[in-house]
Amino acid sequence: MPPIGRRTALKLIAGSVAGSMAWSAAPWVRAATAAPAPDGRAGDAVLSIAFDKRMHTRVWRHGKPLTGWQPSEALLLASGDVTDFALVEQTAHVLDDPRHGAGRQVVFTGRSRAAGVEKQVAISSFDAQPGLALLQVRYRNLGDAPLEVTGWRSSAYQLDDAPGGFWSFSGATHTDRRDWVQPLAPDFDQRNTLAMDSSDYGGGTPVANIWRRDGGLAVGHVEPVPRPLDMPVKRTAEGAAIAIESATAQTLAPGQELVTERTLLAVHEGDFYAPLQQYQVFMRGEGIEGPRPPDSAFAPIWCAWGYERDFRVEQIYATLPKARELGFEWAVLDDGWQTNEGDWKIDLRKFPRGDADMRAFTAEVRRHGMRPRLWLAPLAADPGSDVLHDHVDMLLLDKEGAFQTVTWWNALTQCPAYQPTIDFYVNLVRKAIGDWGFEGIKLDGQHLNAVAPCHNPAHKHASPDDSVTGLATFWNAIYRAAHDANPEAVVELCPCGTAFAFHNLPATDQFPSSDPLSSWQVRSKGKSIKALIGERSSYAGDHVELSDNRDDFASSVGIGAVISSKFTWPKDTDRPSVPLPPGGFVLTDEREALWRRWVGLYNTHMLPKGEYLGTLYDIGFDKPEAHAIRKDGAQYYTFYAPRWDGKVELRGLPAGRWQVRDLFNETDLGVVNGGAVASLPARFERFLFLQATRAGSAA
Repeated sequence: MPPIGRRTALKLIAGSVAGSMAWSAAPWVRAATAAPAPDGRAGDAVLSIAFDKRMHTRVWRHGKPLTGWQPSEALLLASGDVTDFALVEQTAHVLDDPRHGAGRQVVFTGRSRAAGVEKQVAISSFDAQPGLALLQVRYRNLGDAPLEVTGWRSSAYQLDDAPGGFWSFSGATHTDRRDWVQPLAPDFDQRNTLAMDSSDYGGGTPVANIWRRDGGLAVGHVEPVPRPLDMPVKRTAEGAAIAIESATAQTLAPGQELVTERTLLAVHEGDFYAPLQQYQVFMRGEGIEGPRPPDSAFAPIWCAWGYERDFRVEQIYATLPKARELGFEWAVLDDGWQTNEGDWKIDLRKFPRGDADMRAFTAEVRRHGMRPRLWLAPLAADPGSDVLHDHVDMLLLDKEGAFQTVTWWNALTQCPAYQPTIDFYVNLVRKAIGDWGFEGIKLDGQHLNAVAPCHNPAHKHASPDDSVTGLATFWNAIYRAAHDANPEAVVELCPCGTAFAFHNLPATDQFPSSDPLSSWQVRSKGKSIKALIGERSSYAGDHVELSDNRDDFASSVGIGAVISSKFTWPKDTDRPSVPLPPGGFVLTDEREALWRRWVGLYNTHMLPKGEYLGTLYDIGFDKPEAHAIRKDGAQYYTFYAPRWDGKVELRGLPAGRWQVRDLFNETDLGVVNGGAVASLPARFERFLFLQATRAGSAA
């Protein structure tokens, strides 16, 4: 088969062409020059990728090698991996992309005679995104017999050991709700699949990284829809390894091609924040970005979940005055207002007059100066629900025709790409906001992050993956319905414990830490979300009762997260579904004083509207853990440790003299000089919350 001509540049920036039979030149490839050398490089001054004669590669950062030579791109066959290709051609192209600007693409072509496979690797870099490269690979069967392909692997690299070891961020979902950010123990090995991890857990943000003290590598994909790729990270005897892979099997007939998804490779210093931010900026160019939420998305939240499903409306009414007195502005009517998950009919035991009582409820919330929000768990149908009986056609079915379960509620999953399902929930949201008068919707459930492929014949899907890619479209329909009914509505998406599915971002006004298992998860998830959403971010720390000691407001306030609580008052529920924790959730005098102080600090400084300075501190290696925010000419620093006695660094202060104040303890700590790394002696337990203002200016 003749070599690929120079006019067949990969259509890297135009969207996925995975599975297509040919590439075509993108219109913004405006020049091409042949490069006759048998090996060479692609990339920019920050990241360059060198190729040898076998098409093994090596990553360089700022002109210095970061990895050794690796068989980084491989075709996986049932008979064994094809990793060695003789490099035969290198071609360079100038890019002028209307979404990402000027750049350069280099295409490397090689062949494996032993396997009868041709490989082309296209690497694109953009002037506006130094340190990030896009890769796409095409494999062609040059032989006379079919090839049984089990998948492909790209950007497979190892970082060698270094003092301090390694940390990793994973954007993939795990059913056990493990930390997204972890140190790599000696036996660390995560597949990090973006497919379903179980029947109701899956998806996520398609980026993973590893880093050591002096820098790191990130991989991912930049397709406009979810793809079931894996991003394996593993601790090895020599260091830590990362890659992006597809485990999709297919047969390549003679002459047939396999084209991978568009993947990214990034080098960085510090933790995961910088590559996630680069990914966010790139995807914004692809048209995926969060909406600008209304101001109310930053207001403190009180949720009635402290009274659980068997709440009485009178309990909520009795708590509203206290919640408003403390400074909370949202009141969330949580699970239990409905007859079941699926029908979403009003429980007449709690609201005897049905619609009229629901309107009365929202009016009562507003009478106390608060905003009502309603809890929903779409796409779940309980056994015994009318919708399951009357609209069984809505269900998502696997290839054997079996149901997919939502484990938390013992419910069945409905298909988000089936128009009757979309219409059902759009009408429900319109009623909740347009008729009942709620001003926000809390969409809750781990099954909301991703769904499995749907094989229900009633849906007439063009592909079973229509359900996978259609979930974001479903959320967009919900979002439009809410905002058509009330342009200032807040749509909160809480996929319990899962890693946030980035492709759902355009339909999300607020993302909470989503049932955190610790304060560390509140903070590390928050840093992740702020990188992925940016200045449009409304990230909520979720109920403070889920944090360490059930009172750690510092882990929300200090990172610029919206605060929330599910406290009860004047007493706890007398009908808990599980035993209450020691002391329950009741607002004691001691808790009230603490809640009042933190809500006051939050409302006074409103740090979610500041600029989160995510590259100043490395969340893995810097001790104590630190976060910084710039707002209204001041800079805020919050440090976290069980106990600390030593110096803390106030990084990023501009030149000049700065007055430092401990905001929580209302203590002035003196003046430091900016322009270099300022430091202070500090002794604290759990946290230290500081504000630095220009010396002589008002706090």
